[in-house]
Amino acid sequence: MPWKVTDPMCERAKFVALHEEGLFSMSELCRRFGVSRNTGYKWLARCEHAGVEGLKDQSRAPLTCPHQTTGAVEQALLQARNDHPTWGPKKLLPYLEKRRPDLAPDLPAPSTVGEVLKAHGLAQPRKRPARSWKHPGAVPLITDAPNQVWCADFKGQFPTKDGRDCYPLTVTDAHSRYLLCCHGLPTMRQEGAFPVFERVFAEFGLPQAIRTDNGVPFATQAICGLSKLSVW
Repeated sequence: MPWKVTDPMCERAKFVALHEEGLFSMSELCRRFGVSRNTGYKWLARCEHAGVEGLKDQSRAPLTCPHQTTGAVEQALLQARNDHPTWGPKKLLPYLEKRRPDLAPDLPAPSTVGEVLKAHGLAQPRKRPARSWKHPGAVPLITDAPNQVWCADFKGQFPTKDGRDCYPLTVTDAHSRYLLCCHGLPTMRQEGAFPVFERVFAEFGLPQAIRTDNGVPFATQAICGLSKLSVW
């Protein structure tokens, strides 16, 4: 036997019909349909006022919006934008405050002005320039033997007893996890990193590649994110 299919509209109609028959008390009828007494009385009142159509779900959107931008303000914004096509919300609002003091109390937030301009096709999203941080010769972090790939990084900072900050520069072998170097520097400037790498190269030789993050002094906003240290 197939399951009986019903919907809220049918259940409300049944509720009203059973109530009109007078066979059940309001409490028992609400208990049978799994609703509160307030809900039951609400559907009875709607049906009495609007008939069966009143049993349909109604929109919960507010009838009024106190903070909605008025027509006069919207027209003033559009006119100001037409007069100054390159201006955005942060320039349009002070402009209207000076020239239309009567509208000053009703002027919306910059974000709302942006939505108004967007709705009228007067605002286009800015395209952020793509930044190329990845070095074109980057080597995957897959190693079969020591000295293929090293990992270099500044492991945070901490104050010493003399009140100075210490920035430990660490260099490890990606295959063996061996700590090749841990040298404390007063800053993360690349001038201090050069002699550290020179000493590590002299002691352990040159790896095939060195992996670093995109922070200073290993990367900059130059071409491919290269710094003087990474180029060297």
